[in-house]
Amino acid sequence: METHPDIVEMRQRHTLAERAATTPRAQAIDALALLTGLYLAASPWIAGFGGGDFSRLAINNLIVGIGYALLMSGGFGRAYDRTHSMAWAACALGAWTIIAPWVVAGNVDTTRTITNNVITGVIALLLALAASAAARSSDARGTEGTYGGTER
Repeated sequence: METHPDIVEMRQRHTLAERAATTPRAQAIDALALLTGLYLAASPWIAGFGGGDFSRLAINNLIVGIGYALLMSGGFGRAYDRTHSMAWAACALGAWTIIAPWVVAGNVDTTRTITNNVITGVIALLLALAASAAARSSDARGTEGTYGGTER
């Protein structure tokens, strides 16, 4: 049972996931992505546009920030095979953050909201792209020369 090809392949994937999660680059991306998501969630109150006409944008930032933080935090270790897809979904959230002040109903396109969302959205987008690239490069390194867990 120990030499079954499926078990050997699962061990190799687990080893790759551990290596990917423990690199300084992956840890930095995860930490910065978590902080970016938490900041986005709290940004309406930090930047000072949480009340009045800005309530829809504040709720949007809260939901998108929590979603981004959950999506990006720990992606390498827990869902290594799906990290690439998760990072692309996080890219979409970053892009949405950038355009949200103009799309969200109401008069919320002020200098404060635009500056906050564009800067935070660009950072979120860049971190998601970095996570996607790291997942892709780890996948390429781990599967080179193998087919179904055996050498070609």
